[in-house]
Formats: sequence, C-alpha cells, structure tokens
Amino acid sequence: MPRMRDAFGGASNVGTDMKRVLIFGASGRVGSIAVQRFIECGWEVEPCMRGEVDLAEGEAVERRVEEDAAEAVVNCAAVSSLEACVDDPLSAHLVNAVAPAMMARACAREGKRFIHLSTDYVLDGRRPGLKGEGASCKPVCVYGESKREGELQVMEEYPDAVVVRVSWVCGHPGKPGFAEAVARKALEGEPLAAVGDKFSLPTDVEDIARVLLAMCANTLPGGIFHVCSTGEPMSWHGYASMVLETLAEMGFAEGKRVIVEQKLDEMLSFRDTRPRHTAMGNERLLQLGISMPDAREAIRHAVLRYVHSRS
Repeated sequence: MPRMRDAFGGASNVGTDMKRVLIFGASGRVGSIAVQRFIECGWEVEPCMRGEVDLAEGEAVERRVEEDAAEAVVNCAAVSSLEACVDDPLSAHLVNAVAPAMMARACAREGKRFIHLSTDYVLDGRRPGLKGEGASCKPVCVYGESKREGELQVMEEYPDAVVVRVSWVCGHPGKPGFAEAVARKALEGEPLAAVGDKFSLPTDVEDIARVLLAMCANTLPGGIFHVCSTGEPMSWHGYASMVLETLAEMGFAEGKRVIVEQKLDEMLSFRDTRPRHTAMGNERLLQLGISMPDAREAIRHAVLRYVHSRS
C-alpha cells in the first residue's frame, strides 16, 4: 500500500472539499477498482462505462466533461491491446490521444482537476535500468505512439493536468492480467512459458487506485508521474517464477512447476513490437512523500486475491 501520510497529512481524502469525480473507463481493470475506492472514501462517483460515450468522438467527450458537476476527472479508458491498435490505428489515435486531449481541454476551461493514465510503453526500451519521468520517449509500437501522443496533447491543453504512467497492472481477479493468468494455468495443470528478455515492474491495481484518490483529493503539481512498484526490473519469466513461489508458500504443489523460458523474438502471436526495457522509477512520487511497495509484494497480493476468488 502506498504510504501517503507524510505527503498529505493523514487520510488521502483530507484537505479538500472535492467530493465528486467523473471516471472514464470505469469498467476496466484500473477504473473499476478506482470507482470502489473513491466510493469507500465518501466521494460521489460518476462512472463512465464502455459505450456510454463514443471516445472516438472528441466533441462528445468534451461535452460529457463539461456537463458533469464533477470537480475531478480521471481517464482510465484506452485501446490497450497492441494488436487492436495495429489493426485499427485510427481508433487507437482517437481514443488514446484525441479523447484525453478533449477531456483536458474541458477540464482546463472548467477548472476541474484532470488525471490521465498512460503507460510505460511510451518509453525508449533500448537500455536496461529504471527510467525516470524525464526519460526519452521513443515508442516502438502503435499503442505506445498513440499513448505518447495522448500525453503530449493533454499537457499542451492543460499544463496543470497529471499524467500517470503505470506498468504491468495486476491484482484484479475479475479482470485477470499476467499474474492471474500464470496462477490459473499452474493450478489447472496447463503448460507454463514466459518471455525472459523483456523487463518492467508489476504494479498492484489497488496501489494505483489509492494514488489516484490522493491525487484527486490533494493539491499537487501537474506533469508526469510514474506510479509503479519499486525494486529491480524483472522479466515476464521472473514475474511468473514469483507467482509460482507465492503459490508454493500457500501450500500448493503446483508452485514447484517448471516455466519454459522464451525469447521475445519467438513470440509469433505478437504482431507489433514490444519494448524490452521499460521499468520505471518513481522519483516524483517520492518527492511528494509517497513510497510504493516492492514488486514482489504486488505479485504476492495479486496471487492471494486470485486464489481466494476461486474458493
């Protein structure tokens, strides 16, 4: 759990009268958890679900923000499948770049706080190591290009907006990611394989939601923030191995299974390029007094939630 007490003087909803938030992408992996956590903290939440507003229609998006009484807007919506972005790059551009720009424009005009979720896939993935918020951005796939364009347009429209980059989101049993997929395959006896030469950091969706809540509830500078776990960058193979370690700690014999190590270039199902080294450092969060948990903790929590959801 992010430790926000030093930065924000106590509970994450202290220090502001803001109590209404509009959340785009409210049925997604991050958005659905954010909705729950905002409600738990006493916020009035207006969830904007998939299909409620055509995100490819910029004017409709802008009107939706203008007409809502929310003081804060959080955009969790995106075309996030790399292959879907390759198949329809225009839709990817409209949803991932133009729509958030229109949200930012309306928020700037109406004086609303705006937080936009982005991704580590905007980063230059050529070199190992943690990337700071000022790292070079040279996306190598259509998805990354559309998300980077979204970042740039949001900041142009509204310099006080906050862009939150996340990576390898896990921990939502109802909307499984990599951690949950590995745990399921292990427990059901399916073959296990994972790429060993692509690196980032898994991040618990619950931690992301808590940071979003704090960012909406408290004054902070605009710009880009990396909201991700801490620790050494890990490969998908290392990630999968930690999932099995957690299963073994829970007493499951399946945690002793072998995971075949693959190469990124061998993945024929990947029709667009994946950047290899996109693990992020979160220096700007630390400057606010927010420290994120280690990636191992994020994986452990994700596996525990998933196993409990099956019982």
